[in-house]
Amino acid sequence: MTFTKIACVADQSPKAQAAYKEICKMYDVVELTKRRMSAQVIVVLGGDGFMLQTLHEYMKMKLPFYGLNCGTVGFLMNPHIIENLPERISRSRGSTIYPLHMYARRTTGKVSQALAFNEVSLFRQGRQAAKVRVSIDHVVRLKELICDGIMLSTPAGSTAYNFSAGGPIIPLGANVLALTPLVPFRPRRWSGALLSHNSSVNLTILESQKRPVNVVADFTEIQDVTEVVVSEQRKSGVTLLFDPEHNLEERIINEQFTY
Repeated sequence: MTFTKIACVADQSPKAQAAYKEICKMYDVVELTKRRMSAQVIVVLGGDGFMLQTLHEYMKMKLPFYGLNCGTVGFLMNPHIIENLPERISRSRGSTIYPLHMYARRTTGKVSQALAFNEVSLFRQGRQAAKVRVSIDHVVRLKELICDGIMLSTPAGSTAYNFSAGGPIIPLGANVLALTPLVPFRPRRWSGALLSHNSSVNLTILESQKRPVNVVADFTEIQDVTEVVVSEQRKSGVTLLFDPEHNLEERIINEQFTY
């Protein structure tokens, strides 16, 4: 596909802002609003965090996203080269990623929902470890996990916080999710689990008043939760475009051989 109608968004860093001005000078950039659908692709200037923010903001437009790395790691981005940009985008390959849907109930009874393209993470609030009951598809698998927290990660997010916490890196096409504990105390040797992407994960907070827990879904944080239910939401997938030599699947494989 030839992309001639390019929309562009940039974070506030000097590098991203400078790139944005250059792109606007070199190419016919289409204005991007949530009501206007004339754009064919959204070019994102920033780092991985800004890419995630942009995905959340514009995912309903059903447009592909092409990132140029103006940040640090840039795992979800392409190299910062603005020459021949339309041609590069036209040669790019798409990778579809699917978010997790989080349903959280607070101690007040209030219910909140959010999406996460990387992971949904539970964290203890205070000095005492959290106590969590883990159920998969309505079957209790751990009656009591004592830990600092626990997360459910997508394949795209498996190389980020999940990997730093000792979780596995997941290829995009594996159709699995990673359930990874954060500093587990009991059972001490439990290192997590790989689950089918169709699984529904129910995390019940035990002694929630004494051992308060927060939950974070990408950028959404909810305090004092008593129950969190997480499952993959296939109907909300987004397409990230990558240069052929920097495709996301290859990066995920390479991450498993770095040291």
